[in-house]
Amino acid sequence: MSQLSIHVLDTANGVPAAGMAYCLLRAGEEWPVAQGVTTLDGRADAPLLAGDAFRAGVYELSFEVAAYFRARGVDLPEPPFLDRVTLRFGVADAGSRYHIPLLVSPWSYSTYRGS
Repeated sequence: MSQLSIHVLDTANGVPAAGMAYCLLRAGEEWPVAQGVTTLDGRADAPLLAGDAFRAGVYELSFEVAAYFRARGVDLPEPPFLDRVTLRFGVADAGSRYHIPLLVSPWSYSTYRGS
């Protein structure tokens, strides 16, 4: 099934990043096509986009990293090194599954196209 999903892992604490806010925009558009907060296992509770709503194009997916770590009691500098992590990515084949894992700490992040 064609869809876009996420999974956020807190690499500083070795746990899923539960409670991290995210927002998905189609590039060039003003209003989010999906937004929410990650579940206890660091995922969205449903695909961000699926079926006909999932179209080829460029997207921007933002994660509220500093707010998440502050809520966990991490003493971050002001301004934090990572505040909001925004991933700008392209979907060439909307008939495929796109999964975006984010591995994040207060000081670094990595991502890739998962399956």
